[in-house]
Amino acid sequence: MAQGAAFFDLDRTLLAGASGEIFSEAMTRAGLTSGPLPGERFMFNLFHRIGETLPAMAIARQGVTVAKGRPAAAVQAAAKTVVEQLVDMVQPFAETAFTTHREAGRPIVLATTTPYDLVKPLADALGFDDAVATRYAIDEDGKYDGTLDGPFVWSAGKLAAITEWANERGIDLAESWAYSDSFYDTPMLDAVGHPVVVNPDPRMVLMAAARRWPTVNLDVSPGVVKIPMVDLEVQQIAMKFTHQAMYPYARFDFEHIDRIPQEGPCILVANHRSYFDVAALSLVISKSGRPARFLGKKEVFDAPIVGQLAAAMGGIRVDRATGSDEPLQAAAEALEGGEMVVLMPEGTIPRGPAFFEQKLKGRWGAARLSQMTGAPVVPVGLWGTEKVWPRSKRLPNVLNFTDPPVVTASVGEPVDIKRRSLDADTKRIMKAISAQLPPDAAKKKTPTEAELLATFPPGYSGDPNKEYERRPGED
Repeated sequence: MAQGAAFFDLDRTLLAGASGEIFSEAMTRAGLTSGPLPGERFMFNLFHRIGETLPAMAIARQGVTVAKGRPAAAVQAAAKTVVEQLVDMVQPFAETAFTTHREAGRPIVLATTTPYDLVKPLADALGFDDAVATRYAIDEDGKYDGTLDGPFVWSAGKLAAITEWANERGIDLAESWAYSDSFYDTPMLDAVGHPVVVNPDPRMVLMAAARRWPTVNLDVSPGVVKIPMVDLEVQQIAMKFTHQAMYPYARFDFEHIDRIPQEGPCILVANHRSYFDVAALSLVISKSGRPARFLGKKEVFDAPIVGQLAAAMGGIRVDRATGSDEPLQAAAEALEGGEMVVLMPEGTIPRGPAFFEQKLKGRWGAARLSQMTGAPVVPVGLWGTEKVWPRSKRLPNVLNFTDPPVVTASVGEPVDIKRRSLDADTKRIMKAISAQLPPDAAKKKTPTEAELLATFPPGYSGDPNKEYERRPGED
């Protein structure tokens, strides 16, 4: 079988933004230029917003003339000084794509208009197998002579460059992948068997739709949908409309939401009392201002419309019957990309007498994620959600406007995870959640028959005493 490769565009695809301004500043610091060219900053700002334009490419084409007489070694040295800065701009989930292709035995190749001497140090730092880029010819004195050595690697020129590269190495473009944001990379995307559109510019949005090319975003977990041009997740847009007023049949009392980190990996954990917990947590997350990835039962993702929406928002499907570690691995990858993952360690809502126990017990998932990634675990205590939507009801009492029950949610400080024992860390997590519950949660309660019945799903006919066997413990 013929071998393919994976070609990655640089700016606004692999990087979150443009590299040109950074390279320009490096050249100035090295004394190779006297400062930005007229209109250069405007073009960079325009590129950040809408991607490549013909005027910007016209300026880029003049680079070979401007570089005439400069020592190639000095340019290469200047490029090395900004490698770390550029690595920091690499999209957080690009490594996931790299790993997929490496495991399949495909070489990964940087394909960019940016001059080869500028991007080669970055390609090396990221572990690329090669870089296909615009090359400036060098004279016998080691200086650029003002001409190109090969095509200007842009649009049709980029296709010509990767075709030549592939032919020299026996690579089959029909078995290859290509990633780009730019409408002008249509020739390259059209030539490979597996085109992938990343963070598309306005015209590429239409092109991708017309050609039915898949669109991904390497700054969010795989499967998360972002709205092109506004660069917002579906969840972020939904959060703008999420407000307590949406639930007039409940009142809310939230505390310490500022304890949720504004950036970086975070595992948000909460207790489980009602189907309404998800709504309460959604309000907490909305107030925190950052999107989250939920681990949820497969039944949610299998449901029409709701399932597709849950997946588009970055939900992680959990099928406990299979015992697969795949959901935890997906959650770990989200955390490694700097995202927030939300889960309820109890797994299911406790039923019967177990619902009224003071001591919470949980599964090991949150502790395992923290051990795998080093991410902090932040506890949330929920209370009163069962008054809004008892387990025994198919729907919440949405007409209770006169005396709605109070739902409380309190966010705690990060749990002191030791990362030595899953069981011990899980107990610490559940204890931290309990500490965020109101005083009533710590009081021993003998439930009435009506209160017991409210903890069971409609039509339940089992033995309440056997519900203790359903409680989470050692997975």
